[in-house]
Amino acid sequence: MEVSVLNINGQETGRKVVLNDAIFGIEPNDHVLYLDVKQYLANQRQGTAKSKERSEVSGSTRKLGRQKGDGGARRGDINSPVLIGGGRVFGPKPRDYRFKLNQKVKVLARKSALTYKAQENAIIVVEDFNIDAPKTKEFVAITKNLKVEGKKTLVVLPEENKNVYLSARNLEKATVMGAASINAYKVLNADVLVLAESSLAKIEETLNK
Repeated sequence: MEVSVLNINGQETGRKVVLNDAIFGIEPNDHVLYLDVKQYLANQRQGTAKSKERSEVSGSTRKLGRQKGDGGARRGDINSPVLIGGGRVFGPKPRDYRFKLNQKVKVLARKSALTYKAQENAIIVVEDFNIDAPKTKEFVAITKNLKVEGKKTLVVLPEENKNVYLSARNLEKATVMGAASINAYKVLNADVLVLAESSLAKIEETLNK
């Protein structure tokens, strides 16, 4: 698949790049995508939810009623889960939600996500660029020139670039990351994928190890 290379002014440079079919043209695997996205979201969870059980609630341990003869169920102290203000039965406890995925599965998921974007014609290739100092105005101008303003945009650079990252940090719908760090969730969550020209080689190097 050929894609025209644009400059940051949104103009065609007259050059084209060929997207590698081994990455952008495979048969997508939806189940692998599901697993990779599930793992990514699970890794974002803090896992700090906690409720107090019967033994942890502050309250008297005095027995509230007779063992027999009241015509109802036995009741212990005021911390009982059946009473208002008592402990909670089987409530959440701090836990780690992370789980393992094989590297080959994660690579296949990223290739599948990139293939979907290629099929949707949602990939824009631009010449390598840099921003001299963190300026959101400059980054917004680039998105306007590329006609992606207002869309959820993932900008992939060959290497991490602090100035470009800081310029886009305040924009709700823009994400900037290095080619080696892309994942299936970020790719699928974006409406448009903006790839710096040199990042294509880096993506190939990362996913074809």
